[in-house]
Amino acid sequence: MKHPWLAALLNFFFMGPGTLYVGQRKLFGAVLTLGAIALTYVELSIQTAAPSLYPVMFGTVLVMNTFFAIDGWREAKAVNQGTKG
Repeated sequence: MKHPWLAALLNFFFMGPGTLYVGQRKLFGAVLTLGAIALTYVELSIQTAAPSLYPVMFGTVLVMNTFFAIDGWREAKAVNQGTKG
């Protein structure tokens, strides 16, 4: 049994681990995790190179992580109900 709240939290704070936790789309979760590492580097670079763009980047990442958290929640619920996997 997968915990939907855990999948959602993992995906909200760092894209990918929640998807890996559920285990249905491992390649997608790995790609998301690698993308999150690259995005973190870009975000930190923007913070120092162009501080005026940082709020836009932060907001965009917040929205993306919220959607991935919802995806992790739904996927874990579907796995638990037997409708996926």
